[in-house]
Amino acid sequence: MREEILSIIQKKFPLSQRPFLDIGNELGLSEDEVIKIIQKEKDNKIIRQTSAIFDTKSLGFKSSLVAFEMKKENIDKAVKIINAHPGVSHNYERDHEFNIWFTIAVDPKSKLGLEKSVAILAELTGAENSIMLPTLKLFKISVKLDTTGRDAKKEKVKKHVKKDIDMTALHLDIIKLIQEDIEIKQEPFAHIINALNIDYPTLFENLNELKEAGVMRRFASILNHRNAGFNANAMTVWDVEEKDGEEIGKKAAAFSAVSHCYLRPKYPNWPYNLFTMIHGKTKEETNGIIADIASEIEHKAKRPLYSTREFKKVRLKYFTPSFLEWEEKHLKDNS
Repeated sequence: MREEILSIIQKKFPLSQRPFLDIGNELGLSEDEVIKIIQKEKDNKIIRQTSAIFDTKSLGFKSSLVAFEMKKENIDKAVKIINAHPGVSHNYERDHEFNIWFTIAVDPKSKLGLEKSVAILAELTGAENSIMLPTLKLFKISVKLDTTGRDAKKEKVKKHVKKDIDMTALHLDIIKLIQEDIEIKQEPFAHIINALNIDYPTLFENLNELKEAGVMRRFASILNHRNAGFNANAMTVWDVEEKDGEEIGKKAAAFSAVSHCYLRPKYPNWPYNLFTMIHGKTKEETNGIIADIASEIEHKAKRPLYSTREFKKVRLKYFTPSFLEWEEKHLKDNS
């Protein structure tokens, strides 16, 4: 049942007063059995975090993937500088001249802005070269590792029709709390209703509003890829015709092993504009998936970029004072 539970909490975690009871009812287990299994997987660091996953852009944050070309002897120092930015959620070393890859977001109230923040990091780290790769078109973002081995090779990527939402103070208060990792207990959302003095129907009604508006992508457990057995994860980049980019991106996103799929800009020193994050248990399996995708999409060139080191991988925390604190420090340093 372990694999089935891991699959459920990645794909359709119940938003209810007692979600582990709901999972147990679906699988013919007791609530305590489900809690025990999930807690064990968390203790073993298979489960990284269970929380709401938000759309950065919908919350007013600006973000980008960034690549730095760093001299090897400067990498360790550079990583400490980059990771200290509160908007950096992922940071990897990859096998390319552009060897440091990180995602960064800046607060809606940012005085420096995204480009200036990246420029400051490039200067502080002594980057030889840098490129910013913001999302031009998003086709898919959903990490759901196939723990059962029964997922189909392809899946239908649903287009979300967003509803308008008037963000209230309560929505923001809920976002600040629901973005934190939950405790694995009978009522994991009890601290939120107690802190905000609301009831469960109000909480789940607001969460549903955030989801329908596309502000919250989903509520789910995120697994540690390597600890879960997925040891070969490649950011595979493709050079595709820009005029056909949308059609090609949709085809690539349909593969279940692809968790992220975007169109990003090209540069004279970077010809790749389609990005796919592909997860496999072995390098051979991942390369096989890449070959399958390559056989179905038109492309001029491709390059799998395997991560050689993981420096940071956390869930971005929104509306915290740390963003403006970082900016105040560097505004002073650059004044």
